[in-house]
Amino acid sequence: MSGYVGVLVSDPWLQSQFTQVVLRGLKSKFLSLKRESGQVAVSNLPAAMGKLKGLNEVLTEEEISAVLCESYPDTSQEIDFETFLRAYLNLQARTAGKLGVSKDSSAFLKTATTTQVHTISESERASYVAHINSYLRDDPFLKNYLPLDPGTNDLFNLAKDGVLLCKLINVAVPGTIDDRAINKKRVLNPWERNENHTLCLNSAKAIGCTIVNIGTQDLVEGRPHLVLGLISQIIKIQLLADLNLKKTPQLVELVDDSKDVEELMSLAPEKMLLKWMNFHLKKAGYKKNITNFSSDVKDGEAYAYLLNVLAPEHCTPATLDAKDPTERAKMVLDHAEKMDCKRYLSPKDIVEGSPNLNLAFVAQIFHHRNGLSIDSKKISFAEMMPDDVQVSREERAFRLWINSLGVDTYVNDLFEDVRNGWVLLEVLDKISPGSVNWKHATKPPIKMPFRKVENCNQVIRIGKQLKFSLVNIAGNDIVQGNKKLILAYMWQLMRFNILQLLKNLRCHSQGKEITDADILNWANRKVKSTGRTSQIKSFKDKSISNGLFFLELLSAVEPRVVNWNIVTKGETDEEKRLNATYIISVARKLGCSIFLLPEDIMEVNQKMILTLTASIMYWSLQQASEDSDRSELSADDASSQKALSELSADDATSQKSPLSDGEDGSVAAESISNLSIDDAASDTSQVENGNSSVGE
Repeated sequence: MSGYVGVLVSDPWLQSQFTQVVLRGLKSKFLSLKRESGQVAVSNLPAAMGKLKGLNEVLTEEEISAVLCESYPDTSQEIDFETFLRAYLNLQARTAGKLGVSKDSSAFLKTATTTQVHTISESERASYVAHINSYLRDDPFLKNYLPLDPGTNDLFNLAKDGVLLCKLINVAVPGTIDDRAINKKRVLNPWERNENHTLCLNSAKAIGCTIVNIGTQDLVEGRPHLVLGLISQIIKIQLLADLNLKKTPQLVELVDDSKDVEELMSLAPEKMLLKWMNFHLKKAGYKKNITNFSSDVKDGEAYAYLLNVLAPEHCTPATLDAKDPTERAKMVLDHAEKMDCKRYLSPKDIVEGSPNLNLAFVAQIFHHRNGLSIDSKKISFAEMMPDDVQVSREERAFRLWINSLGVDTYVNDLFEDVRNGWVLLEVLDKISPGSVNWKHATKPPIKMPFRKVENCNQVIRIGKQLKFSLVNIAGNDIVQGNKKLILAYMWQLMRFNILQLLKNLRCHSQGKEITDADILNWANRKVKSTGRTSQIKSFKDKSISNGLFFLELLSAVEPRVVNWNIVTKGETDEEKRLNATYIISVARKLGCSIFLLPEDIMEVNQKMILTLTASIMYWSLQQASEDSDRSELSADDASSQKALSELSADDATSQKSPLSDGEDGSVAAESISNLSIDDAASDTSQVENGNSSVGE
């Protein structure tokens, strides 16, 4: 496994204009053009640039050609990679100009450019540093580096090794990362740092973070806006973890009758928090309805009412009588401190309407004192709701997988959110481009029930075209929320995606469909090639439960990735759990984006075992594809050869970038796979946390 990941250019300013994901995509596009024509000339650029998202939506190929001719009148002129990048930036600037927006406007972010100046909120940095100092101060490894000083770059410097981010993920969702898989030393070498960040990004996706346009090298460089964006999501997941009926059944008090419980279950955590806040505000006599954690709370009045009803013993009329919003905000925070709520924001943050910090503040209040009944009859109803553990685990895996694809709709509850058919159409369009007839689709909100049925009928129709087994399944079954049928469809959707990805990597030599048997045989051959004797008969082979086969498979594809000194014999349930947890972390550390849980290995869940095996196979085949790509580089392009040769095997997107032209034109070759380290969202123009992405 090579030790460095990243595409380097000689001009530092030019390097700073791109994240590594976009740089790798543009590099792949450049090399693809070079392989096709032997060289890249100005005349090659209009057609190539015209396919890039952010450009093709604004400029025609003729307009692109005209812009390029201004700087490069000789269209036969050969250009190098840096010139290619400068031409791209020039076109992005023209795109922004045509849209009539400035670099610093939020609208400009939506043009999918990477040239905007990123700023960070000092208040958010201070808040996150305080959170980290509080929750990780006793960590055996990090206590040597904490507390961090919020007034310095300590946070970004410490984040460069990846240990901090991995530990923070485990605080948010305990047990996500096996601590034994984290490389923990005072000084890490490049590949150890890269492994930690690979593990971090894949684990972040596995707990529900949206990773857009960010690669391991961006974290190694400690890019502040990307590091803060990731930390913000992790902390948000931690703070909102209990805002669901399973963790806090008292939340049923927020609805009037049992008919509304299903709707309550489908609410996103932020919406649930708003509903909880409005529930208490209504009781307190507050007349307005709070719809956000920004403008609606800036005057501090809502907070005053909320705290007065939750902690009347600390209530003071002066808070509401205060004329100055800053003074009122100060009193609100004093009231919260008397309740022993952690204070991560300042009066200024309330008055300025910082959405992230205000959300965190309200979440802290909820955790400390939610003010809900503990003996309501409704609670017994909530506790009696059926909770099929297997269904729950599969719902979680498919939901996280959908969100990792980078579709525009974020799924909070699979069974509720797919009922209008729209998100399934988005997924189908992502994994099988061109399959959806958008003229016959209706985008939410959908008021007419028959429009939902139309969407879902198209979902079923496309599934049949893709040869899914859909006997006795109709669109109305999805509209009605039939869990069994929805899970069956989702599994076939995920499996199709996996097989297409593998087929793409092998098509140049095999030219045939990939089957489950192919994946099984590959895994057995791989293990056997190392001289080990472990073999499995199927993906439901009970011997899988001890975890040893997968550890041997991981060791076969990358010998140094498994530390055999900590592997157990897998004889007891506890030993099996230790091995299963380690397997998942090692696979993510290697570069596999997977969503199964240790229980899926221990209980030999056939579906999840297949996805795990296929993910490892995909990573392994990518390395062969990577080696092949490197060998094709021309000798006169030494800088390109050096940049690609230094790409780590952990950063799988380097070869399957969002701008890459696959030889067979399939989506697997053109987009970042959901089974690779950098999120598939990177091939969309969707913007998350102020970061944009470029795709083809």
